[in-house]
Amino acid sequence: MDSATTEKLSEKTAEALRTRLGPRSVVLVGMPGSGKTSIGRRLAQRLRLPFIDADSEIETAAGMSIADIFAKHGEPYFRDGEVRVIARLLESGPAVIATGGGAFMNSDTRALVRDRGISVWLKTDIALLLRRVKRKGDRPLLKGKDAEATLKRLLAEREKTYAEAEVVVTSREGPHDGVVEAIIEALERRLEISSAVSNKPSGART
Repeated sequence: MDSATTEKLSEKTAEALRTRLGPRSVVLVGMPGSGKTSIGRRLAQRLRLPFIDADSEIETAAGMSIADIFAKHGEPYFRDGEVRVIARLLESGPAVIATGGGAFMNSDTRALVRDRGISVWLKTDIALLLRRVKRKGDRPLLKGKDAEATLKRLLAEREKTYAEAEVVVTSREGPHDGVVEAIIEALERRLEISSAVSNKPSGART
């Protein structure tokens, strides 16, 4: 299959997914270091949707970094703001939204995501999470702590809730394009459009 045909099929898939999503957003959830931002950017590009990083939006709304919010006001204050910002973002969809590691733990946020989005858990093993967070080194919940022990504790606390996501995809080491493809395929299955796309006559529109 030549590149032009591949691109055409890719666009048809993206168009079909956008049509089925309607006003809903694709919401990436998971642990710090699972790749939500970097994978989310690539996914948004493939789907021809805006990409929004919820943490960046929180920083803009607060006028300070997340690290400073934690330091000056504490985690509960940050979580309250996080709920409000994600609710606003979901109202303005469709988009691909990368959320912070603890965002999906809030029951109100989960309910909003179920109503206005489709959640995707980027499931990642501890060894890969640890390598990634050590490279970045700006996670408030890990600062000054045993990163491995903290990640293990957080994953144990959060894993059951993450598993409530509508789509689960494993985030692996290596190029993110493979993970993006896996998400698209999982979204197709979830939205039941694969057969509609493949069987649609040439030139037909979704």
